[in-house]
Amino acid sequence: MDKTLESLLPFLSDSTWEDVLLLLGSNVKPPVKVNKIRFNLSTLDDEYCLLNFRFHKNDLVTLREYLRVDNVVRCQETKVSGTEALCILLRRLAYPNRYVDMMVMFGRSRCELCKIFLTMINFMKHNWVHLIKDLTNPYLTMEKLKLFSDAIFRNGSPYQNCFGFLDGTVRPTCRSTNNQKEFYNGHKRTHAIKFQSIVLPDGIVACMHGPIKGRRHDAFILDQSKIVEQMEARYYDEEGNPFYLYGDPAYPLRRHPMVPFKGHHLNDSKQLCNSRMSKVRECVEWGFRKIINIFSFLDYKKNLKLEQQPVADFYKVAVFLTNCHTCYYGCQTSDYFNLSPPTIEQYLGINN
Repeated sequence: MDKTLESLLPFLSDSTWEDVLLLLGSNVKPPVKVNKIRFNLSTLDDEYCLLNFRFHKNDLVTLREYLRVDNVVRCQETKVSGTEALCILLRRLAYPNRYVDMMVMFGRSRCELCKIFLTMINFMKHNWVHLIKDLTNPYLTMEKLKLFSDAIFRNGSPYQNCFGFLDGTVRPTCRSTNNQKEFYNGHKRTHAIKFQSIVLPDGIVACMHGPIKGRRHDAFILDQSKIVEQMEARYYDEEGNPFYLYGDPAYPLRRHPMVPFKGHHLNDSKQLCNSRMSKVRECVEWGFRKIINIFSFLDYKKNLKLEQQPVADFYKVAVFLTNCHTCYYGCQTSDYFNLSPPTIEQYLGINN
């Protein structure tokens, strides 16, 4: 490595560290001596684990087993236990902390922490993120759809076959060097990427389509996601009536996606219908808020650089881990609809 670059390594930001690592690979050596007191989960108390990793101590152990993280994870020349690798992933996402802040906790250099974090992101992406890719998850059986639609109807919906809620979310990012107009979202007045989500009344985010450039409209994302085609192919009850999703006025009205009545001069019955659906649809925002609350790293846009980091993968992995969190501990949405989330085994499709 060039000696000038090597002398500057201690002063680089975490995002720049990731850039250097991707460019130079294993040739990067840690510029600071690290105290080699290794991470040991068994020495930590439960409250500390919940605060720093968002899961209870015993649940971290079972989660690693269910996610099939190897006992030893190899990141180029670095070896780390599967439990520690999972904890590094969770700690990095939990808060916008720097790698230098994590060095004391894990007894590893910034270079090692960066490698482990990116390795775990790739592992989750290739092995588990498919569960939120579309509506083909085996968890979504016809019995579940009927259970969800009944729960929404009991909570005030005038529609009997609505099983979930459709919405887009704008995730702000650092302003990119190229194609700034493509990623600028005029509504939120920020550079961003967008995702389309389907939130179920048990608190699970069933589908996350994206990323889409921030300037795009929600209706464009709906067309790109092919969700309507998937529902038209198989989402019907025993009498042939369609199950459908409820979205905001930005979406077009079709047979399966339902939207509020539009217009300035609605009669009383239409206004009442819109009002009742608006109350039950609020759970979509609860779901988005939970993702950011427990994985606050995703809300720090200064370190989310589209041209230098797999920002979309960060968000998708966080959504998947949030679903796992809901399976263990529930959420505001499941409490509101009085539904139990699936067990972690049911969600991951694990047969005991």
